[in-house]
Amino acid sequence: MQNTISHQTFDAERSLYNLKDTLVQNCTFAGPADGESVLKEARNIIVDQTEFSLRYPLWHVQKYELLNSRMDDATRAPIWYSNDGLISGCTITGIKCLRECNRTRIQDSIIKSPEFGWKCHDVEYDRTTMESEYFMLDSSDIRINQMNFKGKYSFQYVNNLHITNSNLDTKDAFWHSKNITVEDSVVKGEYLGWFSEGLTLIRCHIIGTQPLCYCKDLKLIDCTMEGTDLSFEYSDVEATVKGHILSVKNPKSGTIIADSVGEIIHEDPIMECTGQVIIREA
Repeated sequence: MQNTISHQTFDAERSLYNLKDTLVQNCTFAGPADGESVLKEARNIIVDQTEFSLRYPLWHVQKYELLNSRMDDATRAPIWYSNDGLISGCTITGIKCLRECNRTRIQDSIIKSPEFGWKCHDVEYDRTTMESEYFMLDSSDIRINQMNFKGKYSFQYVNNLHITNSNLDTKDAFWHSKNITVEDSVVKGEYLGWFSEGLTLIRCHIIGTQPLCYCKDLKLIDCTMEGTDLSFEYSDVEATVKGHILSVKNPKSGTIIADSVGEIIHEDPIMECTGQVIIREA
């Protein structure tokens, strides 16, 4: 960095607009002026150990690092239209963080932000705690490792997502998604994966009612299921399940293999259903 700004407080509108090649360290963006867009259009900046409490601070920023910093509830919509970013060791509680951003890396952070990550491309998470509704809506090319997630309606209309070693507590996850792979994770919630295409679950523990219905090209490989009644309705599925499935209803096509199934339901189908359920021999 060519320049350093440290131990200062800014609250004016666009107070550091178009900042370039600068380290901003131990600063505070807050105050009575309540100015918006304090770092708008910045280029090649590092922000470290800094407190944010103003709206829209990092819009249209190119090549940034946000390190060991905090964005509080007043930091509304903090990062939009920004590219090539690293967020590390941060706590973010402002609503609508990260929208229409490309090439963002997030690690070792705690985030509680409704409507996080909409319409983003090429986002990578590692060792992150996340709480959000409509998480990553309509985004693409996402990689997640060691995430502890809690929320609702996550990953809707997402394309190209790979999740590993994570715990997802989420209702209506992966609806209308395409090309999703989840490995070695717990996925808990209601109505998992409806209308998805190319969803693959590998060595996952799936918990919750009415999962995996109306799916195309659905694959389960060595998964376990808990409380999963009315599973696979109208889905094209190839599944190997270890243990018990509560019930399976009208699978459209493919084969479901399990150790036991509480109930196999074939009734009132609205389309031809040729899917088979095979019980492993003891």
